[in-house]
Amino acid sequence: MHRFLTLLAALWLLVLPGVVQAQDGPLRITIDEGVIEPLPFAVPDFVAESAEAQEMAQQIARVVAADLTGTGLFREIGSDAFISQITSFNSPVQFADWRAINAQALVTGAVSVGSGGALSVKFRLYDVFAGQEMGSGLQFDGTQAGWRRMAHKVADAVYSRITGEGGYFDSRVVFVSEAGSKDARQKRLAIMDYDGANVQFLTDSSSLVLAPRFSPSGDRVLYTSYESGFPRIYVLDVASVGRRALETPPGEMTFSPRFSPDGQTVVFSQTEGGNTDIYRMSVAGGSIQRLTTAPSIETAPSFSPDGDQIVFESDRSGSQQLYIMPAGGGEPRRISFGSGRYGTPVWSPRGDLIAFTKQSKGRFHIGVMRTDGSEERLLTASFLDEGPTWAPNGRVIMFARETQGAEGQSSLYSVDITGRNLKRVRTDGGASDPSWSPLQK
Repeated sequence: MHRFLTLLAALWLLVLPGVVQAQDGPLRITIDEGVIEPLPFAVPDFVAESAEAQEMAQQIARVVAADLTGTGLFREIGSDAFISQITSFNSPVQFADWRAINAQALVTGAVSVGSGGALSVKFRLYDVFAGQEMGSGLQFDGTQAGWRRMAHKVADAVYSRITGEGGYFDSRVVFVSEAGSKDARQKRLAIMDYDGANVQFLTDSSSLVLAPRFSPSGDRVLYTSYESGFPRIYVLDVASVGRRALETPPGEMTFSPRFSPDGQTVVFSQTEGGNTDIYRMSVAGGSIQRLTTAPSIETAPSFSPDGDQIVFESDRSGSQQLYIMPAGGGEPRRISFGSGRYGTPVWSPRGDLIAFTKQSKGRFHIGVMRTDGSEERLLTASFLDEGPTWAPNGRVIMFARETQGAEGQSSLYSVDITGRNLKRVRTDGGASDPSWSPLQK
């Protein structure tokens, strides 16, 4: 394994962040006041192997660089520092020139447009100090309209080879797009690339919509709508934008839905006779199974990745706390014991952590804890942070943050599980209730 591959793979295993230091010998990690020195890398403009590919070759390289830089683990070296130029995909790399500007990783690529407009993108990743290629080059083929996806795929492959972790750039986020004043806000479902590009609207703003949730395959979305005058769950097909109401009992309020890991079952909350409990049913319809029976409010259920357990929030102990129960129902066990109130739990796709919203001492936080409630870590703090959702690799969390006051607006932010690299996600207008898709196929 190459030196910087070992370095960053170890970096992810740290509970506390550290400093990445490049020295004459092998790279190493030093814990130093919780600051990470990003790994310097270079992405020259990809080579255009056909005249039609010139603009896209530059754009793809810029998206790859932005993806990597956005993780907080990498620092791009600008082209004004370059000594060598990459003029051909197959030209030998002058490693001494890249070492001279302290580039530790180098990504080169080429783009071509074939007959019929088909787009091909190929790349190579080099360990500059070792003077050799990391793995073999890859090629992605698609359409010119899909050039951003191909750039994300390149970035995912580079990220995975360097960190040893799965990527998350070739993914999408469904969210609630918000417009208008705080007391007359219009909301509609929207979907975008993970970085805020390629926004598409899935519903209009004629009725209130809440809590969209992707299916495990990324082809459907569950959400709650008030178009009938009270909350009801709908299933929406992302490709066709066709939708249907979940066949729950008429007249009952249903909300807070989430898919099971196999995508065949929905778990949700239903209010009946003034009591709110958790239920499950097949996406296709049929009988409904009641999972909780306490005289309290049970909501926000989320399956474990293996489908065997459900985490949810409940005030059965007198305040809003987190509990885990078997997926088929049964006696729950409480896992949150810190000060304050806990809600909106969601299980990590890796199965090791549960993210949550916490309210304590007048502040809201996004946090994570082990599935037994241990090792609680608060990652953010603000006037209002809520609704965490996991990146496909379980290393980054997106959430909604609302600013204070009559003109306050909700925006999307992301943060990694160490609490580092907090940043705003680009959206036009307000945004809330994000749900991260799996990697696209």
